Amino acid sequence: MLPGRQAYWGSLELQQYPDALSVVRALAPEEPVILNRPHAASRAARFFVEKFPGKSLYAVKANPSPDLLKVLWDSGVTHFDVASIAEVRLVRATLPEAVLCFMHPVKTPGAIAEAYRQHGVRVFSLDSQEELEKIVEATENATDLSLCVRLRVSSDYSELSLASKFGVDLADAAPLLQAARQVADSLGICFHVGSQAMTPFAYVQAMERVRAAIVDASVTIDIIDVGGGFPSIYPGMEPPPLEDYFGVIHRAAESLPVSYSSELWCEPGRALCAEYNSLIVRVEKRRGNELYINDGAYGALYDAAHVGWRFPVQCLGEGRDEASDGFAFYGPTCDDADYMEGPFQLPADIKAGDYIEIGMLGAYGAAMKTAFNGFGQAQAIGATDEPMASLYRGDRADPRQSDNVVSLR
Repeated sequence: MLPGRQAYWGSLELQQYPDALSVVRALAPEEPVILNRPHAASRAARFFVEKFPGKSLYAVKANPSPDLLKVLWDSGVTHFDVASIAEVRLVRATLPEAVLCFMHPVKTPGAIAEAYRQHGVRVFSLDSQEELEKIVEATENATDLSLCVRLRVSSDYSELSLASKFGVDLADAAPLLQAARQVADSLGICFHVGSQAMTPFAYVQAMERVRAAIVDASVTIDIIDVGGGFPSIYPGMEPPPLEDYFGVIHRAAESLPVSYSSELWCEPGRALCAEYNSLIVRVEKRRGNELYINDGAYGALYDAAHVGWRFPVQCLGEGRDEASDGFAFYGPTCDDADYMEGPFQLPADIKAGDYIEIGMLGAYGAAMKTAFNGFGQAQAIGATDEPMASLYRGDRADPRQSDNVVSLR
C-alpha cells in the first residue's frame, strides 16, 4: 500500500456483473463501488505494444492497482515507470521480472540505494548536477547505469501543465548531459509535455528542444524518452487518433542526431488505464441542481474537484425523464472544497436514492483516494461491458473532422 492511501482495488477474483445497472439491482450498495474492466486495459496495452514505435513504460502513479499491473504485463507491457520507492517495491513484488525505471528527478539517497541494490533498478532520471552526484554515490559508482536527463519543455498543448516543477532548462542542459555521459552506460534525454496533450504538435515542439540539447552538448544519446501526456477521451476533450501522435514522434525521433542503436521510449499512464475503472455512487440528497453523492474530491473524483475535469456520467435507472440538466456534485466529507462543479448531464428528475455511474476513472481516480473524514471505502467488482468511451475499439468517429481539434500528421 502506498503511504497515506487506501488499499488497492480488489483482486482478480472479483464478483463479475454484466454492467453497473446489474450491480445496483443485485446489491443496492450504500458505499461507492469501483468497477474493474481488465479487458479494456488489456486492449489499450496491446495497442501501445503493437503500434508505438518503441518501448512503452507504464506510469504506475496513474493507477497502482496490482491487478492492473498484472493485466498490463500479461498484455505485453514489460517496463514500468516508478516514481517512489513504494512504487518500486510494489511493482517488484507484483511482477518479479519487470524492468523498473525510477523516473522521479528528485530522489532520496536511501531510495536510490535500495532500488539499485535490492530491486535491480538500473534506469534513473535526473535534472541537476546534485541529483547526478547523489545517484553515483548511492550506487557506489556503478558502471551499469542508464541515466535519463529530464529536459524542461512546454505544456502549452496539454490540459494539465507539468512544465514548472521538473526539468533542466535548455540553456543549462549541455554541461549536465556531458557530466552524465561520463558515468552512464546508457545516456538518455526524457521530457514530459504535460497530462492530456490534445495535439501531437506538443511532441514536435519538445523534440526540437531535444535536438538543440544534443547539438549543444555534442554527446552520444542512447535513449529518447518522450514521457507521458498521451490522452484519453472525456466530454469536451476529443483528441486526435493516437496513431497521429505515434507517427509524429517516430518521424521526429528518426531525424535526431542520436546513436544508430538508440531506443525510443514513452511513459503512458492515463492512456493505458483510464478505461479500466468506472465508479458507482449514490445520490444522498438533491438541492436544486446540486447532488450530494457518496464519493468526491477526497475520493476518486480528485480531478473533477481540483482541475474541473468532466467525466461521462449516466443515471442507473429505468423510466427516467428524458430531459436532462447540468448538475454539480458535493462529496460526502464536511469540507466545502469537496465540490465538483461539472456540469454533469443527468436526468432532470434525478433524486436522492438514485445511482450514478461515473466513467473513465481508471487514471488518477483510485490512485488519489484517501480516508479523510472517515470516508473512502469502496467495494471492487468486475464488469464485462465496455467503458463509456474508448480510443481503442475502432468505432470512434474521427475527431479531426471537427474544428475543435488540432491535429498534425
